[in-house]
Amino acid sequence: MTEHPALDAAHLHCRSLEHALRRLRRDSLGRIAEWGGRLAAALPAGSRLLAAGNGGSAAQAQHLTAELVGRYRQERPAYSAISLHAETSSMTAIGNDYGFDHVFARQVSAHGRPGDILILLSTSGRSANLITAAVAGRAAGLRVWALTGPGPNPLGEAADERLYVDGETTATVQEAHLVAVHLLCEAFDAALTERPAPVPATVTRTAPPAAVPVNGRTP
Repeated sequence: MTEHPALDAAHLHCRSLEHALRRLRRDSLGRIAEWGGRLAAALPAGSRLLAAGNGGSAAQAQHLTAELVGRYRQERPAYSAISLHAETSSMTAIGNDYGFDHVFARQVSAHGRPGDILILLSTSGRSANLITAAVAGRAAGLRVWALTGPGPNPLGEAADERLYVDGETTATVQEAHLVAVHLLCEAFDAALTERPAPVPATVTRTAPPAAVPVNGRTP
């Protein structure tokens, strides 16, 4: 350690992040690649990704949906991905009428369909509104993924699948979550290139009815 407290804090922060990323690489790369492959199978087939988080985790979730609707690196079609916390009128109306614990669950019930994927981000894994959303998602037939801090925790246990990031502080977990989001986007794009493009549905067109003569003339 040096005699400069700010510099010491910076070194400690970077060391903590290095440790978290080392554990992420050791424990979670396979799970992230698997999730990317599932997204690459689901979204081109017409399913959608719903995402939610609180505070910094909301920003991370919205980062993910932006990369899918826009693009990460390579040029590709746009895919349906919605950040539920960005629906501010719905959020405030639901919170006012039903309470903050239901701001995501009610949107999941409204928008989610079987085959969709719901990803919930939380550094603590204890946010009641995300746990309620996980329960609503599973009841509606969605596949629910949790990206959280150290586990086990209630959100991870409420989800179908979970990825725990073992970080020492909230900031470290959030920074590792951003890396996980980028890795998920890379896995998604890589899986897309390995899959044949979906064949568009054939549209059957019926011939127009034959013209009926009127007063001896065909209109």
